[in-house]
Amino acid sequence: MIKFFLMVNKQGQTRLSRYYEHVEINKRTMLEAEVIKNCLSRSKDQCSFVEYKDFKLVYRQYAALFVVVGIDQTENEMAVYELIHNFVEVLDKYFSRVSELDIMFNLDRVHIILDEMVLNGCIVETNRNRILAPLFVLDKVAES
Repeated sequence: MIKFFLMVNKQGQTRLSRYYEHVEINKRTMLEAEVIKNCLSRSKDQCSFVEYKDFKLVYRQYAALFVVVGIDQTENEMAVYELIHNFVEVLDKYFSRVSELDIMFNLDRVHIILDEMVLNGCIVETNRNRILAPLFVLDKVAES
């Protein structure tokens, strides 16, 4: 099961965070700081799976952004690694070459995309067209 989903820039600033288990706010900031430090300090030659406390971190770097997912011991690391790639591809398709600014200024849309893909910590959808369908409906309504 997925415990949390983070998007972080190279400076360590969190751009997106979604938790699928209750974590108190002060513990979230400590957790995010430690996780970010762990992932950003690793070289590109090192594995993208990290054992951390009682869970695993799966991360992937895209230009200046890192996507970090915390999972429990039962989750398949490669499936989550592919989920990260699929998530970024969906963002690319929706925003036509996604950037950090797209995420910052359209955070509600990014959360909708993530919510279409992951429900209560479980991957529920991977088809890009089905993921983006609700957003295209919202865009049409907004144009009207």
